[in-house]
Amino acid sequence: MLTNLDLMELTEFRRELHRHPELSGEEVETASKIADELKALSPTRILTGLGGHGVAAVFDSGKVGPSVLFRAELDALPIEERNDIAWLSQTHGKSHVCGHDGHMTMLLALGRVISRQPVAQGRVILMFQPAEEDGSGAKAVVADPAYQEIKADWAFAIHIEPGRPFGNVSTCAGLINCASLGLKIKLTGKTAHAADPEDGVSPAQAIAELIPALDALGQGGSLDDSFRLVTITHVKIGEPSFGVSPGEGEIFATLRTAGDEGMESLETAARTLANTAAEKFGLSVNFEVCDNFAASINDPDAYDVATTAMDAIDVAYGNAGVPMRASEDFGVFGWDAKAAMLCLGPGEDYAALHNPDYDFPDDLIPIGCAIFERIARDLLGTA
Repeated sequence: MLTNLDLMELTEFRRELHRHPELSGEEVETASKIADELKALSPTRILTGLGGHGVAAVFDSGKVGPSVLFRAELDALPIEERNDIAWLSQTHGKSHVCGHDGHMTMLLALGRVISRQPVAQGRVILMFQPAEEDGSGAKAVVADPAYQEIKADWAFAIHIEPGRPFGNVSTCAGLINCASLGLKIKLTGKTAHAADPEDGVSPAQAIAELIPALDALGQGGSLDDSFRLVTITHVKIGEPSFGVSPGEGEIFATLRTAGDEGMESLETAARTLANTAAEKFGLSVNFEVCDNFAASINDPDAYDVATTAMDAIDVAYGNAGVPMRASEDFGVFGWDAKAAMLCLGPGEDYAALHNPDYDFPDDLIPIGCAIFERIARDLLGTA
């Protein structure tokens, strides 16, 4: 059980993380702070440098049993924070308006209670993964040879999700977060004087045709197996000028599907449209894939474990707002483990994630910790 002193210390640590955000792939100091906090809990083992800057603490009972992983994220966002709080981000243009500072703190809280009352069998693994925001972190962690030494049988995560009552959890079996992929399409022709556009090859007409064509590939709708959504997020043609007919252009499109299976066909369709337009207008085309997220699928058994745990400690839950169109790379941990994501509410009118005025509510720390602890003890017992 967490004491009042624990909560005071954890709250201050969460706010210290909030003051010093680091972006995906840059989480050097954040990882170091987490590792230092973990050392004080005397886990069986601490692994660092997982998939980049990932950190994992292993609490091994020494008895045969399953390995249960609980995940948090290290990274922040490239957003300038606008809050009137003493722990405002001190790094220009970067902030923890994603809730990841709170997720890390809930895991450290769990580490405190497990270190005082160890589990009876198996292992508890606290996983602090890098680079969640760009979809690369979880894949890098599970691909790291060191991860194979702590590979989990069960995996659980909590993400704060505004729009839900305080302390209430939204979750469901099956799909909970869509797969998504960012596709950069770059079209190259030849610049010319604006007075003589026929001397060049402009991408303007190709882009004008591509925007509605890409949009038509996926119109959204119900989150069933046929769900497809294409969102144009950025368009650029040449440079701001009245004297130049442009020779380059680019489109950023975010593709979403209700599972990993549909993403390949959607991406192929988008590339085909771009190739056809490029050929029609005499352009060359190049592609770059970014922010590639696998779908997050809640295993039915893991869902049952989580809801049984919440029943036992009187945490209200339901399926409001799930599954979600938004993506989360936690799903990668479910490739080889029974996994479940839980969406914890900070309040129905709370500031939205990724908004400059968001800040994690510290009163959720003990609730998240309690859910995780009950899951761990239901699966592994208490020594």
